[in-house]
Amino acid sequence: MRTITFIPGDGIGPEVTASARAVVLASGAAVEFEEVSAGLRASQEQGTALPRAVFDSIDRTRVALKGPTQTPFGGDYRVAIERAGTSGATVKRSHPSITIALRKELGLFVNVRPIKSRPGVASRFSNVDLVIFRENSEDLYTGIERMVDEGTAEAIKIISFRATERVTRYAIEAMRKLNRSRLTVVHKANVMKMTDGLFLKTAEETAKAHRDIKVDQRVVDALCMELVMQPETFDCLLLPNLYGDIVSDLAAGLVGGLGMAPGANLGEDYAMFEAVHGSAPDLGGKDIANPMAAILSAVLMLRHIGETAAADRIERALDAVLAEGRTVTRDLGGTAGTRAMTDAIVAKLGR
Repeated sequence: MRTITFIPGDGIGPEVTASARAVVLASGAAVEFEEVSAGLRASQEQGTALPRAVFDSIDRTRVALKGPTQTPFGGDYRVAIERAGTSGATVKRSHPSITIALRKELGLFVNVRPIKSRPGVASRFSNVDLVIFRENSEDLYTGIERMVDEGTAEAIKIISFRATERVTRYAIEAMRKLNRSRLTVVHKANVMKMTDGLFLKTAEETAKAHRDIKVDQRVVDALCMELVMQPETFDCLLLPNLYGDIVSDLAAGLVGGLGMAPGANLGEDYAMFEAVHGSAPDLGGKDIANPMAAILSAVLMLRHIGETAAADRIERALDAVLAEGRTVTRDLGGTAGTRAMTDAIVAKLGR
């Protein structure tokens, strides 16, 4: 029996992650969940948005299923963390958000987001099937910022050979497992000549040794235009952190929105799976949130831990409910609530 760290999150997080947990347990997968709190509720109850118990749990389980958590916009907000270091001593640091804190502290260097058209989901395209690999550890998301003066702020963009080579190698290895063959490296090297230039050069040089993978490149703004015109022409994308964040949300819009977009954050020792969408606090507790992204994130989690048969069963059950279109949430054109849609998927698993 494999234990998974379970982080419900904020807003709609507890509802959609409860749906994912229910579906996973109904699938027959040999897993159990260990629940810990992070986010607004944890901050109110424990005085910190990311308690040490979260890290202690993930250190034991190595895998987490996480709901969306709230982070304030602007200002000097930081998430203070405490966790056990490699020597056993307590390590204290701060990060711009809960998700970034988890990614940095756990060494989750790549974010993987499959973007796929689903039956019965209304969208402008019906044949999208691509995978986005986003470098997860550096770029502008290191959070190194300062006020130069009262009217000027600056941020430091960091791109390194080591991180770019690492994420490129991961993408190529993952593509082989997924039977994919074309990788498009995305950049802005025509302007950011040193940073994005290094990202592009390193990715291309790293990929040269792998003859079975075809590699091309796109400037990020040109890619965005092509994606909204011909998304079916792309297979896999490799991007630095900031562009990857933006483009993966754009790509979700091609298949119906963020409610259809799962995500995985992966490193050498740990893995964290979470829906791409936010916490939507105004919708929390109303039983109207679409649980698809959380459920599909759990599917990625099951594949990661070797529960492939259970993952396949869940995906087939979800697609069957979507194709019928009778018991789906409002954003999918139905009238069902979160729990009703979850129950419909679970019922399909029992057949």
